[in-house]
Amino acid sequence: MKVLVTGAAGFIGSALSIRLLDRGDTVIGIDNH
Repeated sequence: MKVLVTGAAGFIGSALSIRLLDRGDTVIGIDNH
């Protein structure tokens, strides 16, 4: 599944992104930094 994570550089966003990638999902991360 393709997933868009906003706030990907933050604490929750980064942990969520790692978990989704481990699950085999495609992650697109967006942050303002």
